[in-house]
Amino acid sequence: MTTSVLITGGAGFIGSHTCAALLSHGYDVLVVDDFSNSTPQVFRRVQELTGRRVGAVYASDICDRRALSAIFDQHRVDAVVHLAARKAVGESTRMPVEYYDTNVGGTTNLLRTMHEHGVHRLVYSSSCSIYGDAGAGAGPLDEATPARPTNPYAASKWVCEQILADVCRRCPEFTVVGLRYFNPVGAHPSGLLGEDARGVPANLMPYLAQVAVGRLARIDVFGDDYATADGTAVRDYIHVMDTAQAHRIALDRIDDGPGMRVYNLGVGRGRSVLEVIEAFGAACGRPIPYRIVARRPGDVPELVADATAVARAWGWHPTRDLAAMCRDAWRFQRLNPNGYVRRQPAKDSRTGVRI
Repeated sequence: MTTSVLITGGAGFIGSHTCAALLSHGYDVLVVDDFSNSTPQVFRRVQELTGRRVGAVYASDICDRRALSAIFDQHRVDAVVHLAARKAVGESTRMPVEYYDTNVGGTTNLLRTMHEHGVHRLVYSSSCSIYGDAGAGAGPLDEATPARPTNPYAASKWVCEQILADVCRRCPEFTVVGLRYFNPVGAHPSGLLGEDARGVPANLMPYLAQVAVGRLARIDVFGDDYATADGTAVRDYIHVMDTAQAHRIALDRIDDGPGMRVYNLGVGRGRSVLEVIEAFGAACGRPIPYRIVARRPGDVPELVADATAVARAWGWHPTRDLAAMCRDAWRFQRLNPNGYVRRQPAKDSRTGVRI
């Protein structure tokens, strides 16, 4: 019997790529998304890529328990991939209550609804941001590194991990895999799927893409006085395609053992903001204008993954480098200059895919 997976936040950047990865490997997929930072147009593209449709899409907030329960009432759900969350570090420092409401409240609401419907397999979208300033000068961080969140977004993710671990201890029927991402970027190599944020992007690479395509004038670099090689913040960037495949493997292997397991997802090499700007300029064939501004509240100097645990457990390794991340992100932006809306059909000469 085919496994049926509910993906919360399935229309988003990571969610849409995960939908495609799961459908391509025989899973049935349902989606719940409030479309506050996404669009249902992605599902037509997911179908074009995979030849399969998402079974049902619900426009709903995961904090709406009645609506969430109705979805479980109407469908067989074997497992859940929980991606729905607010995710902007800077924004979280300005509106912390909203972040706790959505990220923590939405997670407990989902857990309660799952338990009431006899669903106890969960893949949880966590974040490297929980490590906070533990990474300053420490090198790659493994899963035993103590959490030291420095902003409400990171704190909300850490609280959710603690809740999930406690639920697994007290309700042994639950099995949870937590994936701590280190900066997913890039896009599907076809150009059909990518990161299309509403308004001004909060993350580096989609901002670079919009500068390169002319939607924004330049990028602000938040601080050049960190204790790093060039003074700008260092992060471990991972291709969204590798991230999506890790979700698929997590579902394949979720019954490997009881309780909660947590894995880092990263390349294991840090890249500074200025390095990424240079790499993106090489991908699009023009320099990216930028200016140095003050540090952003809640940011830390360096976060780099030690991802050996997931490699040992599943044999998962990232397969795409920074050049591929920039190339694919630029292809999506170039072929979709206005994002998913007002799209003109075009043929990508590199892939031959009609998009």
